[in-house]
Amino acid sequence: MRTSRRSDVDPFIVMDVMEAARAAEAAGRHIIHMEVGQPGTGAPQAAIRALSDAMAAGPLGYTVALGLPELRSRIARLYGEWYGVDLNPERVIVTSGASGGFILAFNALFDSGDRVGIGAPGYPSYRQILRGLGFEAVDLPTSDSSRLQPVPDDFAGLDLAGLLVASPANPTGTMLNRPAMSALIEACAATNTSFISDEIYHGIEYEAKAVSALELSDDVYVINSFSKYFSMTGWRVGWMVVPEAHVRVVERIAQNMFICAPHASQVAALAAMDAHEELQVNMDVYRTNRALILDGLPKAGFSRIAPPDGAFYVYADVSEITQDSRAFAAEILEQAGVAVTPGLDFDPVRGHTTLRFSYARKTEDIAEGLRRLTEFMAVRA
Repeated sequence: MRTSRRSDVDPFIVMDVMEAARAAEAAGRHIIHMEVGQPGTGAPQAAIRALSDAMAAGPLGYTVALGLPELRSRIARLYGEWYGVDLNPERVIVTSGASGGFILAFNALFDSGDRVGIGAPGYPSYRQILRGLGFEAVDLPTSDSSRLQPVPDDFAGLDLAGLLVASPANPTGTMLNRPAMSALIEACAATNTSFISDEIYHGIEYEAKAVSALELSDDVYVINSFSKYFSMTGWRVGWMVVPEAHVRVVERIAQNMFICAPHASQVAALAAMDAHEELQVNMDVYRTNRALILDGLPKAGFSRIAPPDGAFYVYADVSEITQDSRAFAAEILEQAGVAVTPGLDFDPVRGHTTLRFSYARKTEDIAEGLRRLTEFMAVRA
């Protein structure tokens, strides 16, 4: 049976690394996981209790396509708490994870063959989802001078239908400040280019608070998730905020593509939003891990790194060590027992000389991973 040309998407390399790490663990090895962007903690206890109570009260079925009204209202309130934005809850749409949000946004905004700009390095699934839906992803090579974030000159004259940015970004952890975000939104508005802001790492910031696109404009799409700050990766629940005129457009697509986000996950997500103390304990772990990795990676031999303003990643230039990041990552896994992600996942052109290190797991794991990396690099030298 034939397959479609649209299905010919690249693999998500980090998932391949995870599988190689799993196979090593199945063979009896102890692997330190610094490859995947998954918090080492689970959902907040308040979320688990809320779901248990809801399940005891009766069956959980479909919700309306836009999500539980009380969850949409609580998400809208979050924008007041975090950014001082008075957001109409009607603009909030609960999704099946951020990935579901991207699918809805791309279908709502673009037609077959439309060109959408994405910063490189950037989250690889942007490119593959766009390709799978029949759109063209246009990589915008970023530079150190712009903190590996796009700037208006990167897409001037490219005739883009859309621009997708992420701040804090994956894999770099860098953020767009207010002037930089504003310049991008204004450049898009001037060329009728749809602007999408991936804000799934908001809440995981260090020296400065991340800027939401909603602080600067209502004519944007914002996508977020409960996976990262709220530590609910496997629950597959997120949200998006769209202009009021787009709500019904997205609702019709969501009704047909997803029916709704999982009811159980929505119940848990609502409770998670008020688990402030537990979530801040998680942040304390990330702060400790970040300090460890910023000190330990250069000592191990990985000194050329992007400034990680947020999220829980460090993106390292290893061009002085290797020209094949995928083979190098495999060597680190085999020799050191540490799983890391080759940069080819994030930048198909320049990623052969970069690696991403995640510090989302337990502090003792990060410390052990750094010890192993230091020993490996010393022997390799």
